[in-house]
Amino acid sequence: MNDGYPTIDPRKISVPAAAIAMAATAAALALLAALHVLSPEYSPAWRMVSEYANGRYPSALSAMFVAYGLSSLALAFAIRSQLKTRSGRMGLAALVVSGAGQAAAAAFDLNQPALHELAGALGIVALPIGAVLISRTLAREPGWSSAGRQLRWSAHLTWISLVLFVVGFPLMMATFVLALGALPSAPPQELPHGVVAIVGWTDRLLVLSAWAWVSVTAWHAIWVQRTATTSKAGQAPATPAALDIETVAD
Repeated sequence: MNDGYPTIDPRKISVPAAAIAMAATAAALALLAALHVLSPEYSPAWRMVSEYANGRYPSALSAMFVAYGLSSLALAFAIRSQLKTRSGRMGLAALVVSGAGQAAAAAFDLNQPALHELAGALGIVALPIGAVLISRTLAREPGWSSAGRQLRWSAHLTWISLVLFVVGFPLMMATFVLALGALPSAPPQELPHGVVAIVGWTDRLLVLSAWAWVSVTAWHAIWVQRTATTSKAGQAPATPAALDIETVAD
């Protein structure tokens, strides 16, 4: 036992899974960036990421959601051995649920509203819960304590972005009513004057914050595992900078 918490072995972290998580976030980011170029008719200021399903390249959106879900699930697999407390296990479960929802959005687009909304709710809401619980748990562990600040800040960004996303909807609807006298029955081609629409940006911030937390956690997982392994072998512990240099050299 360690200060009342179950002892964990950082050497049990799955480095390949953590690397897959980072690679998947990079792939998802690249696909999202590509969609902005391939489908410029969807303004990022007020059109949702899911609307790319009705654009010219829906397969790119599906691939993005697959990579999105894979990043969360791979991270869950990578750090599962590090989460022995009740809150840690709850966070791990939330991360798995979130990853499943994110991946399911690839199969259930916005033209299947019920299933798409369910997948979206699981993927969007469960991620901040898992991020906060996992980061809080890991930051208490000796091997992870030096990364505590980065883990906590990136985790908090996930729920802050969710709050901004939720707040953006009533703001947009209220200004639509003020500008047009009623809500439009379909998205207009151009945004009417006076409408404050930031939901597109907050939607993108939502996914970017999730990818940032996954990447930060996965990178530190690799560092913690390598540090523990070299320390056990009687070598001097690696620093994050040394790990970065070693990774580039490899």
